[in-house]
Amino acid sequence: MLPTLPAKNVFPHTALVNGQGHLVIGGCDTLDLAADFGTPLYVFDEQTLRDICRAYLREFRARYPKTQVIYAAKAFSNQALTRLLAEEGLGMDVVSGGEMALAKAGGMPLPQVYFHGNNKSPQELADALDWGVGRIVVDSFHELGLLEHLTERAGKTQDILIRVSPGVDPHTHAKIATGILDSKFGFSIATGDAEKAVRQALGSSRLRLLGLHCHIGSQLFEVEPYQEAIRITLSFAAQMREYGLKLAEFGAGGGFGIAYLRGQRPPTIAQYADALVGTLKGGLQDLSLGEPAFVIEPGRSIVGPAGVALYTVGARKEIPGVRTYLSVDGGMGDNIRPALYEAQYEAFVANRMDAPATDVVTIAGKFCESGDVLVKDAALAPSQPGDLIALPAAGAYCIPMASNYNMAPKPAIVMVKDGKARLIRRRETYQDMMAADVG
Repeated sequence: MLPTLPAKNVFPHTALVNGQGHLVIGGCDTLDLAADFGTPLYVFDEQTLRDICRAYLREFRARYPKTQVIYAAKAFSNQALTRLLAEEGLGMDVVSGGEMALAKAGGMPLPQVYFHGNNKSPQELADALDWGVGRIVVDSFHELGLLEHLTERAGKTQDILIRVSPGVDPHTHAKIATGILDSKFGFSIATGDAEKAVRQALGSSRLRLLGLHCHIGSQLFEVEPYQEAIRITLSFAAQMREYGLKLAEFGAGGGFGIAYLRGQRPPTIAQYADALVGTLKGGLQDLSLGEPAFVIEPGRSIVGPAGVALYTVGARKEIPGVRTYLSVDGGMGDNIRPALYEAQYEAFVANRMDAPATDVVTIAGKFCESGDVLVKDAALAPSQPGDLIALPAAGAYCIPMASNYNMAPKPAIVMVKDGKARLIRRRETYQDMMAADVG
């Protein structure tokens, strides 16, 4: 009988502990992965990715068939992942020209791409028009003016949504709350800016206003803020009918939470679907708004649970009566989330998963900052230099926010399935980091 996988809720679906006490993901022993590809290493489980994509489509469309699932690329973008998402029938939400170019290179159908962002450049908007991006989600009056000018110059008509701010507190970390009044994103309903934006868009001969979008924040464990935002935005849509708005699409954003810690139990996809779709259908019926397409934008909740970060243990520093530091070969260069907004993770000794967690240590990175700490006071099996540390639920935001601080190369990324691993991004070299230098 194989040892039990601890904290199963934070690991990919295929994770298990083998008879040697090693962590296995997608049929691959993590020690073999570290030996073959080096560390730090990010491991994505293909089966988990596909399972979650299919669950979103299944659960939401069972309740509202006109649901579109659009992956939020900012959580993690890669050509191999883009191809997988397209195969599973998802679209993509991008927030920059780079993400838009990645969607194109990865084979995502451009009509299935939604272009977000609070300060899109003229070049980014021109590229979106040239490449045939499906929707541009307009975020400011400046952007409205730019789009009207660019579409007129190109002789094209562009489908758009207006992003509104419903003024809802999502009860999450302040740095990832986006739907409140004091936010850089969207047109506020409360101030009248949203109404003004709708009227301006409807008056344009080159812009087709299909509907409204709202996104209130990220890593949300409560469904009530979603429900409140949906009710407020649908009520606003009903008011805008007097100016000629016909709600063909309604986007409720993403932000669905995942478990980072063993005690966390976010709503299931089915529970999110029950809450959001139930509120949507009730509001549409009460306000006689028809049956618009319903767009959701999961990002973290697709890639987060599928990813595990692997590090090799180096130095150990014991301060009697204070703390023991266990240093690894990565840190804030590949995962700045703990330093940026106190994100928390579980940690495990991947080559000793069956051993009791009797050692309390703080896992520190190798970067020259005192704040470079991945996990404070982690309970681990006793470890030594050369051991392998695994941080599960590391698939979202770690790599996209990675840097070359201290001239450290960004880590390699592998996708695993059925006992086979394929490299989907090689480790950077020193030459890569200097390639753009001139002179």
